[in-house]
Amino acid sequence: MLERFQASAFAKRLRRILLAIDARIDSAMFQSGRRAREIYEDFSTFMERFHVSGLARVGVELSCEALTLGLGAGIVAMALASSAFQMTSDGNWLKQTDLAVTFLDRYGAEVGQRGIKHDDAVPLDQFPDYLIKAVLATEDRRFYEHFGIDVIGTLRALTVNARSSGVVQGGSSISQQLAKNLFLSNERTITRKINEAFLALWLEHHLTKREILKLYLDRVYMGGGAFGIQAAAEFYFGKSVKDVTLSEAAMLAGLFKAPTKYAPHVNLPAARARANDVLNNLVDSGFMTDSQIIAAQRSPATPIDRARETSPDWYLDYAYGEIRKFAQEGKLGDNRVLSVRTTLDSNVQKRAEDVIETNLREQGRSFHVKQSAAVVMEPDGAVRAIVGGRDYGASQFNRATDAARQPGSSFKPYVYLTALMTGRFKPTTIVTDRPTCIGNYCVHNYSGGYAGSMPLAMALAKSLNTVAIQLSQAIGKGDSRIGRAKIIETCRRLGITTPLEDTPSLPVGQSDVILLEHSAGYGAFVNGGKKVTPYAAVEIRNRQGDLLYRHDRDAPPQTQAVPLDKVVELAGMMKKVVEEGTGKRAQLGEGIDVIGKTGTTNGYKDAWFCGYSGTMGGCVWYGNDDNAPMNNMTGGTLPAGTWHDIMAYAHQGAILKPIVGLKPDPKGATAAVNANVVKPLELGAPQRPATLSKGAVQALESLQTKIKAVGGDKQSALEAPDPAASDAVRREAQRASGAAVGVIR
Repeated sequence: MLERFQASAFAKRLRRILLAIDARIDSAMFQSGRRAREIYEDFSTFMERFHVSGLARVGVELSCEALTLGLGAGIVAMALASSAFQMTSDGNWLKQTDLAVTFLDRYGAEVGQRGIKHDDAVPLDQFPDYLIKAVLATEDRRFYEHFGIDVIGTLRALTVNARSSGVVQGGSSISQQLAKNLFLSNERTITRKINEAFLALWLEHHLTKREILKLYLDRVYMGGGAFGIQAAAEFYFGKSVKDVTLSEAAMLAGLFKAPTKYAPHVNLPAARARANDVLNNLVDSGFMTDSQIIAAQRSPATPIDRARETSPDWYLDYAYGEIRKFAQEGKLGDNRVLSVRTTLDSNVQKRAEDVIETNLREQGRSFHVKQSAAVVMEPDGAVRAIVGGRDYGASQFNRATDAARQPGSSFKPYVYLTALMTGRFKPTTIVTDRPTCIGNYCVHNYSGGYAGSMPLAMALAKSLNTVAIQLSQAIGKGDSRIGRAKIIETCRRLGITTPLEDTPSLPVGQSDVILLEHSAGYGAFVNGGKKVTPYAAVEIRNRQGDLLYRHDRDAPPQTQAVPLDKVVELAGMMKKVVEEGTGKRAQLGEGIDVIGKTGTTNGYKDAWFCGYSGTMGGCVWYGNDDNAPMNNMTGGTLPAGTWHDIMAYAHQGAILKPIVGLKPDPKGATAAVNANVVKPLELGAPQRPATLSKGAVQALESLQTKIKAVGGDKQSALEAPDPAASDAVRREAQRASGAAVGVIR
């Protein structure tokens, strides 16, 4: 059969067809190979023209490598700048800061403003020409020439700083500085600088040079709580920026570099010296001649006397952020001009700033510490004071609300509370201080030794690291990972939102927290275990006086975060920390129970004290922005002492409240009776100034309401006042004259 098929005509024809196909394939492959060879030879001949050798080849190779590295760096920079693109994705990016907010403290006194209300009152064409020239000569001489980044100025600054082994000159253009003011914070990171550069280019593309300059002049911080050069002119010289003289313009232009250092109401000689540098810059840049500035040099500017005026800038920044959040959530409707009564206690705020500055000035060098931060808060979350750093003018980065630092042993109360919540531990449970390891991680106590068996409460008072690690194991019934997960859950329930790294060292505080959240977490230890949400705004009204928001009406109620009985047990243990343990320096004296905990991290990079009475408390932190180690500073030294000095002042005249669940000190009853009498808690302690009590304010408000109800017949209302209200006013006025201090909620 096969033989017949092979002999058939069809088979012969099929063989010829297949042979032809094979021949065509072979021919095509041969032709393709020959053509490819010809192309390669032609390409080689062409590339031979570019052949280099010797030094020229070295230059080509270096250029290629530079191009490759530059491309890689560009890809990395684009990835890091992704957040910059998100910041500008909203078409209303410029209106994000269009709120105009006037802030009042808890007593109704105006303490500052934020927003554009006091920034953009004067058009740029009405600014004196010499003022604009002074700013450009000092901040960015090539502003109208560069594309958003002054490459020449940056290289010059790098050269000068390298020679000086420090930061002497800044290389940021006005566009970059505006980008930082509009979108970024003052933290010194590579990511922030990359975002700043991209945003500067974006601003140059979307705005004219004049618009960029005007926005910069309207929004830059100028010291004294003034934002914008118009506000600074009003604050320092009592006049509009349109009317400043050349010498005054030079002093204003000198504030951009370091507004607190060169603020004339703080250091007039330094301000005048800086103004003289600005005048010389005008000549060096070719904007003016020597003869034009000589009169200003001979007659330097004299500011208004504002030596006694201060601005709670750290607090206002936090409060303004809260108001902006309300606006973004639609809680304020379309209102943009607002008046906000806050929980700020101006006297406590100033006391906290003064204590920190004094301690850093007197002991900062010996402890090798440059920064500190503090929060004073009531157990319901009302923030009375915030100190975000040593010098607001030098750095507006708020270390109390934005910096994440390791809390050290001040984290241990969360561990002990979680252990108590298991039901297997009580303050009297005997634990053993002994060598403890989890895998390769072995923990040691600060003292270096071991104390043996003791009650759980004493282990917390002595701040034993080994016991904290053992508790994490016991909470998880032998599995420390389960135990740490439950500790993290407790932190979340108490309001700690920062990412907590799940490592064996977590129970001894080697994971970052934010000071404000840490203070709120401790508030739950004295209020019976209710979650504390920090807040600043008590009432928000629009320009017509209409009430838009009231905290006691509109804020969510506090919720029970952890069991009351366990928090009461923990509070009793933490009381021993202050009475017998590492926090003795925080004691406030007879009649005021205090709970608290110290914290010190490895290498002495962070030192904390967090504590509360039943009335108020908070946290104090010391450290360095660059994480440089301090000189043996522990939480029981300067932090506990600072907390004491702030709180001793804050508690004067305050209505003392007990720590929920704790049996008050018998002497506390006497202290509560005399709570409205301003007395220093120790010899030499400053006294708080007297203010109207809550009853006096309510009586006055009652009179005001009655007068308004009468309408136009105010005289008759004054002739026949409400007897009860009059008696109340008389009584409260007498109490106020006796230095009574009240608390307005």
